[in-house]
Amino acid sequence: MNTKNIMIVGVGGQGSLLASKLLGHLLMSQGYDVKVSEVHGMSQRGGSVVTYVRYGDKVFSPVIDKGQADFIVSFEILEAARWLPFLKKDGQIVTNTQQIDPMPVITGAAQYPDNLVDKLKATGAKVDALDCLSLAEEAGSAKAVNIVLLGRLSHYFDLPEEAWMKSLEANVPPKFLEMNKKAFELGKNHA
Repeated sequence: MNTKNIMIVGVGGQGSLLASKLLGHLLMSQGYDVKVSEVHGMSQRGGSVVTYVRYGDKVFSPVIDKGQADFIVSFEILEAARWLPFLKKDGQIVTNTQQIDPMPVITGAAQYPDNLVDKLKATGAKVDALDCLSLAEEAGSAKAVNIVLLGRLSHYFDLPEEAWMKSLEANVPPKFLEMNKKAFELGKNHA
């Protein structure tokens, strides 16, 4: 199979590292060669971060170039817009609609753009946008946004749900497992 590319983008402190670790574990368990990049960017809370997950029969590099991402999984809507040039022409964005003001907005030097989902769709991108924060809170913790997003992403993969659950079990501490399983289901089944 050709190499597939997933970018996980967001803001530091949102759990993108766990999301990329889970995806890497899942894809390896399904027999793929997988390369997961380190977190690039300001991984302190509030800074823009990106990780790359590449998988296929044989993957030689963990880096994704512009126009090569099959999926952009975005924890924050402005980050989806920021990384849009990396999406393939027929690629898919899966994004949280949550807005987290970057420093220029906080300091008053810029305004947060409005109608970003519509603007992304206007570029021709396929956009699956949902309020992951509300779903994570419904599951039991605002910190589960990453797992809600992975549940949503699972729609686009022909992999058994059992494999996703095994990756959750392998990577999430037991005391948080049931809450994360609920977050996954809420993201997966959101209408």
